[in-house]
Amino acid sequence: QIQLAESGGGLVQAGGSLRLSCAASGRTFTGNNMGWFRQAPGKEREFVAAITWTGGNTYADSVKGRSTISRDNAKNMVYLQMNSLKPEDTAVYYCAADQSRYGGLDYGAKDPFNPGYWGQGTQVTVSS
Repeated sequence: QIQLAESGGGLVQAGGSLRLSCAASGRTFTGNNMGWFRQAPGKEREFVAAITWTGGNTYADSVKGRSTISRDNAKNMVYLQMNSLKPEDTAVYYCAADQSRYGGLDYGAKDPFNPGYWGQGTQVTVSS
């Protein structure tokens, strides 16, 4: 089992930046693809960014160029750096781990991997 806990959310003005963190406990996620999803009020949960167990990454078009996902396997941490934030980025952001290990990403799919583990989320609010 992998337990995930997000932090780093908060209230920020449009154009500002945040770095979200995801701390894993239980077993290591070294072999898991990892990612971030978000859910805005009244909207479905959507994919934001993913990073493979080898370090490759992909992003949703809505955040591409403004966000960077990274991981530190030695610390069991995943990060999402978000810059140039917009009010439409307001959502609860969830960290997720692939349900299997050593898999690849489906770069053309809406969700590049199948999440098997979820954090409880951290709120990001971007004011105009």
